[in-house]
Amino acid sequence: MSGFRKYRENKSVIHNKVSIILAVMSACASLLSAGSFTVHASSVEAQQRLEVQRALEIQSNQVPNWPVGPVVGAESAILIDAETGTLLYAKNIHQKQYPASTTKILTALIASEQCQMDEIVTFSHDAVFDTPRDSSHIAMDVGQELTMEQSLNAILICSANEVCYAVAEHISGTTDWSVFAGMMNARAEELGCLNSHFANPNGLPDENHYTTAYDLAMIGRSFFANEMLCKITLTRRMEFPVTDKLPLGKLENNRMQIIPGNQYAYKYLVGCKTGYTDDARSSLVSCAEKNGMKLICVVLHDEAPYQYEDTIALFEYGFSNFEKVNVSQTETKYNIDNTGLFYSGNDIFGSSQPILSLNRDDYIILPKTISFQDTESAISYESGNENQAAVITYSYHGVDIGTVKVDFNVNKEEGYVFDVLPEEEEKEEPVIFVNVAAILIGVSALAVILFIVLLARVILRNYSIQGRSRRRRRRRQQRARRRRRAGRRGRDHLDFF
Repeated sequence: MSGFRKYRENKSVIHNKVSIILAVMSACASLLSAGSFTVHASSVEAQQRLEVQRALEIQSNQVPNWPVGPVVGAESAILIDAETGTLLYAKNIHQKQYPASTTKILTALIASEQCQMDEIVTFSHDAVFDTPRDSSHIAMDVGQELTMEQSLNAILICSANEVCYAVAEHISGTTDWSVFAGMMNARAEELGCLNSHFANPNGLPDENHYTTAYDLAMIGRSFFANEMLCKITLTRRMEFPVTDKLPLGKLENNRMQIIPGNQYAYKYLVGCKTGYTDDARSSLVSCAEKNGMKLICVVLHDEAPYQYEDTIALFEYGFSNFEKVNVSQTETKYNIDNTGLFYSGNDIFGSSQPILSLNRDDYIILPKTISFQDTESAISYESGNENQAAVITYSYHGVDIGTVKVDFNVNKEEGYVFDVLPEEEEKEEPVIFVNVAAILIGVSALAVILFIVLLARVILRNYSIQGRSRRRRRRRQQRARRRRRAGRRGRDHLDFF
């Protein structure tokens, strides 16, 4: 009996243990199931969001004969030419969005403009401990130091939030983020931003921190014109050596998937910066260059990894459907070659050449679906440059596609000068471009000088003629007197005989 009782007791213990194990397994299964359901629900939610956003209107597709742009999942997207600012693709470009870490292109731009790269950035208590531990950082500690160049690497490669704070303190001289935010807002306005307000240097969530796809593209024009900043964004790895103020050094990889060597590498990429928060979703600001055309793309409120796929699709759309057109080699609407108007003459300048010419380096961006003759042009004499007479703005159905400067051309050997073409061209809204008061004053002054010179020559010629006439008269009078004297001597001689 004792043996049986012991067996039953052992069996009961085993049963209890098995029950506990089964209960734990059941609980784990429930948790896993719940977790799986949560992930699945999140994926479904993201997919539903993408479907809604893909159905949103693409405003650039409404322009007649404009190349049809790709459907993207981003709620806001823009593609522009970096040099001219020409808008190639537009989808909700002025809608306010949370920028997340794409904010850092403005922070880095200001730092590159105001600081030397060997300046030392010291990390304060606020810079370190005001940075959320669950956000992007490189684990800097109070009192540690980086050079400004290292700081920019940490900001653009690793999206380090505490480094943004430290750089903001270094530049503004205070731990009050609003001071540096004020500098950001002032610089953004200078760069052409219309609907942005920045509250911090790193893009951490704040209801007063927002921008638009258009505004980020305007900031990007200056950011991607900086070769050093672009090079940093494409660097595969950030590596800082050990120093007294950085005892462990730093080693981090660049996780932006569009850079060379990563999953969505784009071979024409010039530079980039990603961003993500729960509210902002995935965003990407980037620049690419192909065949001399440099484009900037911004996608906001997208879903990973579509921010990369959408960006590449937009770049391919731009490079395939648009081209640079040199206006000085193409413009035929205005010409003065047959009239000679505003040409200098050989007797004044020593050679015949036009006074004004279209700038040979300026170009416009033209869709391949339209011709140059389809464009419209308007001229402004407020160029703001003493070497320029005017600026011509070209557009197509209200879309600006570039500007061309009209330069004074006195010292150049040749140039393209324009005015209204005769008869047949006047059918297309003829415009007389050359109507500059300064030129008319100059021409008048030259005419006055020429008149004075001619008048002086006439006076001198008349004076010379009168002098010669007087001399001839005197000589005739002298010959007459000699003849009279000779006649008297002849008569005296006859009287003598």
